[in-house]
Amino acid sequence: MKGKTLLENIASISSTEFYTPVPKGYKAGMTKYLVITGSVMSGIGKGMLTSSLCKLFANRGMNVEPMKLEAYLNVDAGTLNPFRHGEVFVLDDGTETDMDLGSYERFLDKNLGRENFITSGLIYKTIVEKERKGAYLGRDVQFIPHVTGEIKRFVRELAVKKKPDIVVIEIGGTVGDYENMFALEAMRELMYEESSHNVCFLNATYIIEPPSLGEHKSKAAQLGIRRLLSLGIQPNIIVCRSHTPIPKAIKEKISLNSNVPVERVIGVEDIDKIYELPLALRKKELDEKILEVLRVEKKFRPNNKELIEWTKKNRVSKKAPSVKIALAGKYTNVKDAYISILKALEHCEGVLNTRIETCWIDTAKLEREPRKIASLKNYDGIIVPGGFGKRGIEGKIAVADYCRKKNIPYLGLCLGFQVAVIAFARSVCKLKGANSTEIEPKCKHAVIDLLPEQRQISGLGATMRLGGHDVELMPGTIAHRIHGKQSFIRRRFRHRYELNPEYIEILSKHGMVFSGKAPDKRVMQILELPQHKFYMACQYHPEFTSRPLKPDPLFLHFIKAARRKHVR
Repeated sequence: MKGKTLLENIASISSTEFYTPVPKGYKAGMTKYLVITGSVMSGIGKGMLTSSLCKLFANRGMNVEPMKLEAYLNVDAGTLNPFRHGEVFVLDDGTETDMDLGSYERFLDKNLGRENFITSGLIYKTIVEKERKGAYLGRDVQFIPHVTGEIKRFVRELAVKKKPDIVVIEIGGTVGDYENMFALEAMRELMYEESSHNVCFLNATYIIEPPSLGEHKSKAAQLGIRRLLSLGIQPNIIVCRSHTPIPKAIKEKISLNSNVPVERVIGVEDIDKIYELPLALRKKELDEKILEVLRVEKKFRPNNKELIEWTKKNRVSKKAPSVKIALAGKYTNVKDAYISILKALEHCEGVLNTRIETCWIDTAKLEREPRKIASLKNYDGIIVPGGFGKRGIEGKIAVADYCRKKNIPYLGLCLGFQVAVIAFARSVCKLKGANSTEIEPKCKHAVIDLLPEQRQISGLGATMRLGGHDVELMPGTIAHRIHGKQSFIRRRFRHRYELNPEYIEILSKHGMVFSGKAPDKRVMQILELPQHKFYMACQYHPEFTSRPLKPDPLFLHFIKAARRKHVR
């Protein structure tokens, strides 16, 4: 064993209390790791901090792979209620994930996969399946070393598969949660096996500022960091989130109580626009300090000119025109439920130099007070987002119908496509009783229905059309033109109900144009009304692939039309 690394020694012992499965081709030190934890409270922007650091590392020319380690026992995020956990983000390979994966993709401008997202449920499922197959050779399976060992295996498999320079691991929740203790222990073991210069720990804490006192208080942050220390993890860097800039005295208190040099205690106060954050962190040299810990700061140099230009292009001038856009949905009390849509709208702001004011319409309330539908005339454009279930559906149908009648720019996403079809079938095609079988299984005209191959599926987590699929664009249509006259585009789906092919002819006869479809199938995926100022809907989720400086064409042209709403 002489001359071997600790990891090689552990892997070579046949009878041991260790359990550290090492993927083929993996060597300690081949990849650097940044582990980001949170303390005091959730919701302080740990996901945006992670995304911004990924952006900074990529700006240095590093191959970056982010990973989210979630504590909950769900195998994936597919069955989570948006009221409880925000948006379910869908990756190209069909993995249903936490919304932070969407943030990582947007800042890195790259597609991620199932290996970038781990839940405790997935870990436990893997362990139980292995145990039933006898993979643990008769050992009693325990949290340590088996749960922690499997977590490290997932992390190292990502390193082997993608060969990144750095893996940035965000631990969900906060230090002290029972749920994530084994994830934290796994990261402690990772540092033990890889050595301290290959793993950097960053703790994002919160410095409270009680209005009644008018000053910052650090005691809660001190206690949160001490909890991390009690788990055997010595943070290398502390990021102090706060509403306003923190004074030097607060940094010194944090430094003294955490064993972290004061120059590595970084204050990060609130900013107006999230796309300013990477440059703000660069100015504080946060990425430099991380790479110093990992001993590669001289190997990867920043491209400040490129970062400044990226930041500048995402800005909107003070004199920019504004538009008022309404989201008509049923999760209006939880803005994170539509976070990717909000981000897709932000992507249009910088490109079009237009300020977008987002408003909210609760379609369930609209059903109870139908007279308020007239208030839609106050908006420059309406978006009907995706969703599941019956609540608020008639309100969404009414919104789609009103926008068509009053020539208000309309963008329907997923369910927004379906309600546009239902509204058109009822109002224009005079198909009384037109509906979706998801809402009314025995409706007279099932214009929206399960396709035959979907009817045998059981379980909420077994959605048929999920993840990235090609969409064929019809020449001569608006969709074809605004997508640069491409024959095919690739977009992400998450649904089970489709336009019933039996109704394509009558809808088309009355003026609805289906400008995008599944290749070689009569599965319609984009609709448009050419005579309208802008009336388009798609069965997929264009918000999932929209990126800063690269807004999805449907969003971009929707906002362009909204700007022209009052022009005669």
